[in-house]
Amino acid sequence: MSSKFTGFFIGTFAAWLSLGLLSALLLWGPIVGPWVQERKGLANLRQAEQERRILVEQAQAEKDAASARAEAIAIVGTAAKEYPEYRQQEFIGAFAEAMQRCQGIDVIYVPTEANIPIMEASRQAVK
Repeated sequence: MSSKFTGFFIGTFAAWLSLGLLSALLLWGPIVGPWVQERKGLANLRQAEQERRILVEQAQAEKDAASARAEAIAIVGTAAKEYPEYRQQEFIGAFAEAMQRCQGIDVIYVPTEANIPIMEASRQAVK
């Protein structure tokens, strides 16, 4: 008799357990769904805030770089005004750098006056 009672008890318990699991599965979505959506929304908000901070930092860095470039240009302009030979020295340095990069290539320097090449014909005597 105890075996019939045990079988009935196990069968009833299994039925109630199945009913409980089925109820939990059916109620899981409506109960947990809003919480999951809230968590996803907060994650998206935090990601958007972080991306905005990154953009702000990049913009600030670009602004600082532009300010530094403007200051460097002003310094070069002042040096060019105060020291006319500054441009000649820059040209000579750039020319030497180009010569080092172009090893084995002939470079012909054409003398100019006011950026106009001096031609041999102008050196001949006029009759």
